Amino acid sequence: MSEKGFVKELTKMEEDFSKWYTDIVIKADMVDYSPVRGCMVIKPYGYAIWENIQKEFDILIKKTGHKNCYFPLLIPESLLKKEEEHVEGFAPEVAWVTEGGNEKLEERLAIRPTSETIICNMYSKWVRSWRDLPLLYNQWCNVLRWEKTTRPFLRTAEFLWQEGHTVHATAEEAQEETIQQLNAYTNLVENYLAIPVIRGQKTESEKFAGAEKTYTLEAMMHDGKALQTATSHNLGQHFTKAFEIEFLNKEGKKEYAYHTSWGFSTRTIGGIIMVHGDNRGLKLPPKIAPIQVIVVPIAMHKEGVLDKAYEIKKLLEENYRVDIDDREQYSPGYKFNEWELKGVPLRLEIGPKDIENNQVVLVRRDTNEKIIVKNNELCEMIDKLLNDIHNNMYKMAKENLDKNTSIAKNMNEFKEILKNKNSFIKAMWCGNEECVLKIKEETSATSRCIPFEQENLLDTCVCCGKDAKKEVIFAKAY
Repeated sequence: MSEKGFVKELTKMEEDFSKWYTDIVIKADMVDYSPVRGCMVIKPYGYAIWENIQKEFDILIKKTGHKNCYFPLLIPESLLKKEEEHVEGFAPEVAWVTEGGNEKLEERLAIRPTSETIICNMYSKWVRSWRDLPLLYNQWCNVLRWEKTTRPFLRTAEFLWQEGHTVHATAEEAQEETIQQLNAYTNLVENYLAIPVIRGQKTESEKFAGAEKTYTLEAMMHDGKALQTATSHNLGQHFTKAFEIEFLNKEGKKEYAYHTSWGFSTRTIGGIIMVHGDNRGLKLPPKIAPIQVIVVPIAMHKEGVLDKAYEIKKLLEENYRVDIDDREQYSPGYKFNEWELKGVPLRLEIGPKDIENNQVVLVRRDTNEKIIVKNNELCEMIDKLLNDIHNNMYKMAKENLDKNTSIAKNMNEFKEILKNKNSFIKAMWCGNEECVLKIKEETSATSRCIPFEQENLLDTCVCCGKDAKKEVIFAKAY
């Protein structure tokens, strides 16, 4: 990797957004391709981002009484088949284990594409009385789905995620749980990842296989396409009846419990890249960046510079994730470019003149603004800047969302919008799934959600012209 033109090695996003994305995940040292079809190796820098996201969400769900546990990777075929709609939805993506050692298995074992079936099997043993409810369990794990086309983070055969699975005594409690977890995801994505989202319910054809209702957070990427960042499902009694999760209620009568599941995965890292990144590389939200402040000593060969840089690092690491770049073989300019590529929110420069003036130079990744700060004001200024960076990143993403959201009154307008650019399209819908499927067939845009915040855009359906019932957000998606 030559020092000259380091960042220029990135494809410009305006020229080829897909290639730009791939360049970033590889050259920012986040992932590498593995010898296993469709599977990525998440390298330490990429994994550190996931660890920080995981840590923050784990805190959020534990505050509402959820506990972590772990269930087997392998699911007997008979369990997977117990809920017909569910198995039909996942059948094309399931990978099977058919041999153990040198012996052929009597029953095939699915490598979990999701864990509803194995978890419900266990819940049927654990739930006997209303006193056992609710069960509020979550697991952090990997899943495998045999995807036809893959891309690091966004869509890989194996990926990491969390999946919460809860059972409740009443339908009302299950619905409250479903929305509570959607709110927790909203908190995570907007307040930690600096990504604005549209919250809503999936249409029938887009909901989770086996769910009564699926709720989603839809985010716009820099190129105008959508990414589903998290989902929360009210599964009703579909699985509890299939797996006989029954309990004695307070009146001593047997009832089936009500079930929810909810999850988000490492694809959110892909979302961070595509929402915030630019032609210089990553821009990482401060709250989940592996390194919040990178210290770069200038003229390291001069007496006292390295000592002062390490003194500052030691001071800062009590409150921030901080590292120092003291590599002798690279120039400061090379280092600046590399840490910009990696998306570190703040760069701290310290050289002989700064030491003489009892100051440092801070450089923001989001705006490239340089700020000279006196040493006694450093921590206060870093706090302010990290907060400002988060807010500015959110603001820029929201402006992109607003700028690339259009309204279509009929199919001609709908197609014309997508002919010119990727866009979120607000349109009215009659409620008939045939219209949703026709739009998908003719434009490749899918119904992303029925937003909670409804606007009365028009009285007629964008597709068939009949009376409209709901506003729907449509978009091409990752």
